[in-house]
Amino acid sequence: MITTTGLTKVYRSRGREVTALDGVDLHVREGEVYGVIGQSGAGKSSLIRCVNLLERPTSGTVTVAGQDLTALAGRGPRAGKELRQARSRIGMVFQHFNLLSSRTVQDNVELPLEILGKSGKERSRKALELLDLVGLADKAKAYPAQLSGGQKQRVGIARALAGDPKVLLSDEATSALDPETTRSILQLLRDLNRQLGLTVLLITHEMDVVKSICDSAALMENGRIVESGTVSELLATPGSQLASALFPVAGEATGDDRTVVDVTFHGEAATQPVISQLSRTYNIDISILGAAIDTVGGLQVGRMRIELPGRYEDNVVPIGFLREQGLQIDVVGQEPVLLVEGAK
Repeated sequence: MITTTGLTKVYRSRGREVTALDGVDLHVREGEVYGVIGQSGAGKSSLIRCVNLLERPTSGTVTVAGQDLTALAGRGPRAGKELRQARSRIGMVFQHFNLLSSRTVQDNVELPLEILGKSGKERSRKALELLDLVGLADKAKAYPAQLSGGQKQRVGIARALAGDPKVLLSDEATSALDPETTRSILQLLRDLNRQLGLTVLLITHEMDVVKSICDSAALMENGRIVESGTVSELLATPGSQLASALFPVAGEATGDDRTVVDVTFHGEAATQPVISQLSRTYNIDISILGAAIDTVGGLQVGRMRIELPGRYEDNVVPIGFLREQGLQIDVVGQEPVLLVEGAK
């Protein structure tokens, strides 16, 4: 649904150049919730604003629903009209709501429809329908100043849906909200994704947002995507930075002559007593340094940090046993080993 290829954005100011995006390739599948996470300055906001061409890329292409938006970014009235039509199919939710204080809630939702030239009757019907969808049917005549932060964001979401978009972009939509309100807004976004078949691309600096609702995720650093994939793929990738951040487990080794292993359980493997089997099979004492269970990307996942006696070289066979049980194994302090089919 969304593809960027070689996307670059360079800002020029007072003779200086700052590269915000450095050859970003992004692939978001239709109907998924895709999260882009990174620290401030990583390039997240520039990326999402380039997706709907609020920012014009320096180079590269942006394709949404099969249409190359960068090809519509030329000058002249025809190009402008085609780009406006393409943008009408892309909803945008902002961090600070961006509601017009002089307009009622209903009028704020009607604004995109007014710009699209819809009749007053059609605008009213659609706005009331959307307010009901986001749980604010009783606030149609209220003004933004009379709403809580969560209610304002719901109005922003309703407004973003006014043009019946195929894609919804969320620019840090929950970072200004308290934790409970954040959960309700994230649940609303997930519900809309499922009910309307929306493709949702969101940017955030909060790992809990990705953990709560995302099907796929990407990590941005210094204007580049350094890691990406579905949440399940990331959890199964040795040494994944995102997986470790999504599901951290604390616990340090108790001595130099020890091997610390992170064991991730999901699917059928989560129901098997593999740690006790390991202990009995190899007659070794296993120390559990930490453990947690959580829901990540809609999947129930468990992770345990265990300590085996002896160095890594002494524990190759027990660690192999764990891998044979279908578990994801990360040896703490060891570089991940990529196994190639057919290699000896």
